[in-house]
Amino acid sequence: MKLVIVDDEPLARARLRRMLEQLPEYRVLGEAGDGASALQQVRAGEPDIVLLDIHMPGMDGLQAAAELAQLPLPPALIFTTAYVEHALAAHNLGVAGYLLKPISHEDLAAALARARRLSQAQLRGLAGAADAGPRAGAISARTNTGVTRVPLAEVVCFLADQKWTRVCHFHGEVLIEDSLNTLERRHAAHFLRVHRSALVARRFIMVLENGDNGQMQLRMRHLATAVPVSRRRLAAVRQFFSAHSDD
Repeated sequence: MKLVIVDDEPLARARLRRMLEQLPEYRVLGEAGDGASALQQVRAGEPDIVLLDIHMPGMDGLQAAAELAQLPLPPALIFTTAYVEHALAAHNLGVAGYLLKPISHEDLAAALARARRLSQAQLRGLAGAADAGPRAGAISARTNTGVTRVPLAEVVCFLADQKWTRVCHFHGEVLIEDSLNTLERRHAAHFLRVHRSALVARRFIMVLENGDNGQMQLRMRHLATAVPVSRRRLAAVRQFFSAHSDD
């Protein structure tokens, strides 16, 4: 697994590098001292994971995270910070981890293990079918301004909304008449049914977690809110993570 370390303090970067040297499955591609340099490192090296400080000069970690999330295959992000007050913002950005300094070896290893689930290697594996994933095709929706076409590759999930289906994509939402059952049959290779009212893009699945109400839910890339997972569908979701845990 390839990583980039981003922190404006050289000593902090050196400490993280030393800890990573004790984890042979991870390799540091490079380091950056600000958000803008981090973007250059990521675009050049295509790392699987970025360890990202928040308080930095110029473009800070939150701004960099928002930019990185727009990449076609964004890396998994783990915030490394001395400040707890940005945890909610990090959660809304869908990061894989939020580590408070001084970071322990155990916490770092646990966050990296979670981040593996949304690595670029996993995304490439999921998109490795002969048709190179869902890039071919689009979803058509009638709006007030005419017909809008949303590339299937930009669809994060389909959510049932009364008699409509909500299409959540990179740039917002549209409503269509197709049922989830129809969409599931049509796009089963690239989308996973996780609830009777939810069908999610496999390549944007991040983390399975317990929600505040005790129900299991999925965190998705490019989506601020979690998607519920029903008990009936939980086994299939766990199977998905198990199948890709070593990617």
